[in-house]
Amino acid sequence: MVLRVTQGMIQSQLLSNISNNVKRMSVSQNQLSTGRKINKPSDDPVGITYALRYRSEISINDQYQRNIDAAKSAVDHTDTVLSQINDVMQRAKELTVQGLNGTNPQSALDAIGIEMGQLYETAVGLGNDQLNGKYTFNGQFTDKQPYSIATASVDVPDDQKINYQVSAGITIPINQTGNDVFGAPGNNDNLFKILKGLQDAFSPSPPGTPANLTVAKGLMIDLSKRFDNFQTVRSEVGARANRIDLMDNRLKDLDVNLTDLSSKTEDADMAETITKLKTDENVYQASLSTGAKIIQPSLIDFLR
Repeated sequence: MVLRVTQGMIQSQLLSNISNNVKRMSVSQNQLSTGRKINKPSDDPVGITYALRYRSEISINDQYQRNIDAAKSAVDHTDTVLSQINDVMQRAKELTVQGLNGTNPQSALDAIGIEMGQLYETAVGLGNDQLNGKYTFNGQFTDKQPYSIATASVDVPDDQKINYQVSAGITIPINQTGNDVFGAPGNNDNLFKILKGLQDAFSPSPPGTPANLTVAKGLMIDLSKRFDNFQTVRSEVGARANRIDLMDNRLKDLDVNLTDLSSKTEDADMAETITKLKTDENVYQASLSTGAKIIQPSLIDFLR
């Protein structure tokens, strides 16, 4: 059976082909204008599932990165304050050694006692240190002041850790408790108790009372013990800072990898897209030119 090709069939096929060419050109134009090869799920049903997964992982990674930044800030600040506390303890040791050399008149010992009192107040001030309105050494009760000038040696700060999640299943404590830094209340190595005791030992009340160097010698031993424990705390903070830096580098590398995978899945190759668009435009122009030649003859043309 011979199929009769009519003018209407030719025109219908031509218009269909032109329409398909316009659609292909529209897709390329859309990719070029958005910079993405997946603009709706139907563009790549399989690719969109990977793209959504990568977006979710990047979003989670961004939150971990914010936690890392906050943890780094808190730990670096704690390390700075610990350095200042270290200076207080070093000065207290120097003054104690100076006061125990046995050659000082009472006036010199009184001066040492006065400076010990100032060191005590400085230590209490550092114990009440704040970052962004939150107390550094009061555990999870960051809105409450842990120490007072009058009762610092017996004040009981909170001893709970504040943990930040920095990766899936990985948390890092970002704080040191007051008990870790200054010693537990009532203990002989409590820094506030030691400094207050040294103040009273070198410059007892009432004025003119001889210094109690025997007590000062005992407190010197306690101060050395507290200093050793304090150095352990500083080492822990330093190790924690290093761990946070490692996690920070790991998260940044992971972010680069996820972004690269997401880009390969969603982003259009601009050079390839431009080339394809030019090809589609040429095909479209050719189809219009060919159509004009095919449709142009009509029955009137043959009757002339």
